[in-house]
Amino acid sequence: MKRSKVLRKAILERRAAAAVIQGGKIRTYDMGGKDSTLDMAKAIAAKL
Repeated sequence: MKRSKVLRKAILERRAAAAVIQGGKIRTYDMGGKDSTLDMAKAIAAKL
């Protein structure tokens, strides 16, 4: 995979993660919530 493609995908993943965190509905234990890391991963994947 070309470096530029990897970089674009990384940027999209970071934006998706930020959107989920800002949404506030999914919070893992370390963020003061009750959701699992799998719940967080599924929410991020849904944003992609």
